[in-house]
Amino acid sequence: MSSVKSEYKQLTVFYDGRCPLCQAEILFLSRRSQPQILRFIDIHSSNYDASITGVSCEEAMAALYGQIEGEPIMQGVQVFSEAYRRANLPVLAWLFSRTWLRPLHDRAYRIFARNRHSISQLLGPLLLRIVQYGKH
Repeated sequence: MSSVKSEYKQLTVFYDGRCPLCQAEILFLSRRSQPQILRFIDIHSSNYDASITGVSCEEAMAALYGQIEGEPIMQGVQVFSEAYRRANLPVLAWLFSRTWLRPLHDRAYRIFARNRHSISQLLGPLLLRIVQYGKH
């Protein structure tokens, strides 16, 4: 587990647990971070409460949502930037936090979100296997 600055508030990422590609990303991030600063909730689990987040399961299926402790819900690429920062991946955090790249990231993520199950059928199982059997 990498050391990550303790001054970060906890980020909760709401993800699609039925998506193998999403599962691989969550497993990868969870292995690089500490639970007190990065946690994950599957939107299909009983741990997800749409009445608390204000985001329906259908909305959460269309875009990535996250919430930094004590702050409003955020959506899209900003969640990746914050998650990568907490997982001690500074280059990815920097890349996803560039405002001049935001339109490209947002568009690419919208396309991915709409097609993630098809993409996951092709790539998800392999990537999940790589992450599962990779170094801890």
